[in-house]
Order: sequence, then C-alpha cells, then structure tokens
Amino acid sequence: MKNKRQPNIHSEYDRNFSFHPWNVMLVLFLIAITGLFIALSAAFVYSRFEKGVEPIPIPWLFGFNTLILLSSSWTMLQAKKFYQIDDTALYQRNLLYTILLSLLFLVMQVIAWNQLFSQDIFLDPSNNGANYLYLLSGLHFAHVIAGLPFLWLFYQAAIRNMKEPITVLVYFSDPEKRLKLRLLSIYWHFLDLLWIFLVLFLLVNFLLK
Repeated sequence: MKNKRQPNIHSEYDRNFSFHPWNVMLVLFLIAITGLFIALSAAFVYSRFEKGVEPIPIPWLFGFNTLILLSSSWTMLQAKKFYQIDDTALYQRNLLYTILLSLLFLVMQVIAWNQLFSQDIFLDPSNNGANYLYLLSGLHFAHVIAGLPFLWLFYQAAIRNMKEPITVLVYFSDPEKRLKLRLLSIYWHFLDLLWIFLVLFLLVNFLLK
C-alpha cells in the first residue's frame, strides 16, 4: 500500500514547492544558458554565410559522448524513481552511476579535443570555425563540471544519512531533499538535451558547407 500512496504524497510536495525560490532560480538560470547558446549558434551561422567561415568536422567521439550523457540521464531518472519508492541501495547506486558516467563524459571530451589537436585544429583567430566548435563544446563542458559538486554532495548526504531505519525514513520524507533532487534531475536532463542540440547543430553545419 505504501508504494501506491507515495506518488500522491510526492505530487503534493511538488505542488507546494512549485514556486519555491530554487525553482524560480533554476528556470531563470536555464533560460540564461539557453539564450547564451542560441546567441553563439546564431553568431556561427551568421559568420558562415556572411564571412565564409568554414565549419569543422566534429570528432566521432562527440557521438559516443552523446550515448554517455544519455546513459547518465537514465541513471538520474532511476535514482529519482528509487527515491520515490524508498529503495535506499538502488537510489545511492544510481546516483553513483550518474557521477561516474559524467566523469567519463569529461574524460572522453578531453580525448575528443585531443583528436582535433592531432589534426592541427586549434583555437586560432584566423579559424573561426574551430573557435566556435571549441567555445560551444567548452561551455557545455564547464556546465557539466559546475553540476558535479552538487551531485557529489547529494550522493554523500545520501550515504551519510541512510545508515539506520530512522535516518532513512527522515531522509526520504524530507520534501526539501525531494525538491533538490528534482532540480538536479532537471539540470542534468537539460545538459543532455543541450549536448544533443550542439552535436546535431555542428554536424548539420558541416554537412551543408
């Protein structure tokens, strides 16, 4: 019976915290990030057609990194799912998987940039195509790094506060922690969607040169 009632309780928490300042701040932050990437993408398109800037072929690892990020998004969904049904072990495990997949993405992204370096494609005032590629992917890289400390603190809090039945009950019944997990999940899914957009945008620009 507990599992049947739990979604209703969580839904009530969601409604109560809909206009929480953290919710508003995250929405504004995501709007700002979206605006930044749209502006840079538009500037790249303008440079292509007005100044004859040639796009750069993206490394194949960009596609592999997309799969890594999608996997991290799935494990984040799983963490939220197991939080809702009070499954301590699987909740903690999926948070850890999300951290490890995100770290793997960062490592593979550095390797992808090294592939470009090996082709003598560097940041160069005379090569705006390369500059845009590094700028767009580098900004996304920075936002993944910015989110990792929050994910790590969330994982550490889960480990620290889930040692006894009483502390587990308190942790799972805390609406503020549920709100934080929801916001963290939204941010992580947003980064995944942003990366997919960037890869498709850069690929289409190269194919249509």
